[in-house]
Amino acid sequence: MIRKIGNYILIGMIAGAILGILGGLYLSDFFLSIQFIGTLFLNALKMIVVPLIVASMIVGVTNLGDITKLGRTTGKTILFYFITTGFSVVIGIIAVNIIQPGNGVESFGAYIPELVSESKSKTFLDVILGLIPPNVFDAAANGKVLPLIVFSLLFGAVLTTIGEKGKPVIAFFVGINAAIMKLVNWIIYFAPLGVMALIGGIVAENRSSIEELVSSLALYSLTVIIGLLFHAIIVLPLILKFFTNKKPVEYFLNMGHALATAFTTASSSATLPITMECVEEKNDVDERAASFVLPLGATINMDGTALYEAVAALFIAQIYGIDLGIGQQMIIFLTATLASIGAAGIPHAGTVTMVFVLTAVGLPLEGIGLIWAIDWFLDRCRTTVNVWGDSIGAAVIENTKEFTTK
Repeated sequence: MIRKIGNYILIGMIAGAILGILGGLYLSDFFLSIQFIGTLFLNALKMIVVPLIVASMIVGVTNLGDITKLGRTTGKTILFYFITTGFSVVIGIIAVNIIQPGNGVESFGAYIPELVSESKSKTFLDVILGLIPPNVFDAAANGKVLPLIVFSLLFGAVLTTIGEKGKPVIAFFVGINAAIMKLVNWIIYFAPLGVMALIGGIVAENRSSIEELVSSLALYSLTVIIGLLFHAIIVLPLILKFFTNKKPVEYFLNMGHALATAFTTASSSATLPITMECVEEKNDVDERAASFVLPLGATINMDGTALYEAVAALFIAQIYGIDLGIGQQMIIFLTATLASIGAAGIPHAGTVTMVFVLTAVGLPLEGIGLIWAIDWFLDRCRTTVNVWGDSIGAAVIENTKEFTTK
C-alpha cells in the first residue's frame, strides 16, 4: 500500500473512532442500526485469518531452510514472549498493590458471567490436548488457531525435507500468502467506515456501563490502564531499542493501522492480517521473521491479558477483604503468565482464562461479575498492547542469528 494513502486511512480510522464514540453516546439508535457495517468489516478480517495463518506459517518455516533453525527460532520466540509477559504481570502486581483500587468497593452485584461458567471445567490439560487437533479442518472451521499453528509448523518442516516434491507445494502456499496480503490491502480501504460503525455500536450498547467506568470502577480501570501504558510505552520500546536498530516512535506510528484495528475489534487474531501488513511493509521487518513470529504471537503472546488478569485477581481479593501474601501473589504471577497463553485471540478470552488464576489462589469466581460491566473497554486496551508486543517480537527475532546469517 502506498504510504501516503496509508496515512490518509489511518487519519480516517482515528476520525471514525471519535465519531463512533460521540455517535454512540448521542445518536445511539442510529449507530445501532448501522452496526452491521462494522460487523461486515470484522467478518472480512476474520474471513482471511485461517488461510493467512496456515500459509504464512508454512512459508515462514520453509523460508528458514535448515530444519534445525525451526526449533531454535521457535524456542527463542516463545522465550521472548514468556519474558515480556512476565514483565507485564510484575508491572500489574506492583500497580495494584500501590493503588489498592479494591479498598472500599462494595461486592454488590457479584455473579459468574455465562461465558465464564461455560468454561469452568476447562483445565491446563485441555489446553495441551488442544494443541494436536484430531481434525485439522474442524479446527479451522471453529477458529482454533493454536492447533492450526502446530499443524502448519509440522507441515512446513516436512516440506523442507522432501526435496523437489515439496517445491510446488511451497510455491502454492507462497502464492496464497501473497494473495491474502493483497486482499488485506483492499479491506483496509474500508477500515475508517468499519471502525466508526463498530465503535459507535459498542458504545451505544454499553452506555449504561460507562457510568460505572467513571465511578465505582474508575480506580480499577485506571490501575489496569496505567499498567498497560507503562508496559507499552516504557518496557516494550526499550526492548525494541536495545535489541534492534528500529526507532520506537517511528515503529509505533507505522503500526497505527494495526493498533487501531486491535482496539476496535478486541481480537489479536482478527487484527493479524493488518499487523503483518504494517510490520512487513511499513516497518521493513524481514518477511521470514514476520510470517513466522506474528501468527505465533497472536496466539500465545498476551502481555496485556496477563497484566489484566493479575490486576483483576488482586482487585477482587481486595474487595472481599482477602489478604494475599507474597507466596499467593507468586502463584498469581505464574498462573496469569501461563493462563494468558491459553487465551484465544478473541474478545473476552482473558476473562475466561482468569478462572485459572482465581481458582489457583481460592478467590470466588463471582468476583468476575464485579468487573464484567466494563470488560468491553479494558478488553480493547489489553488487546492493543498484545498486538504491539507481537510486532516488537517480530523485530527482535528478525535480529537473531537464524535470520541475520544466510
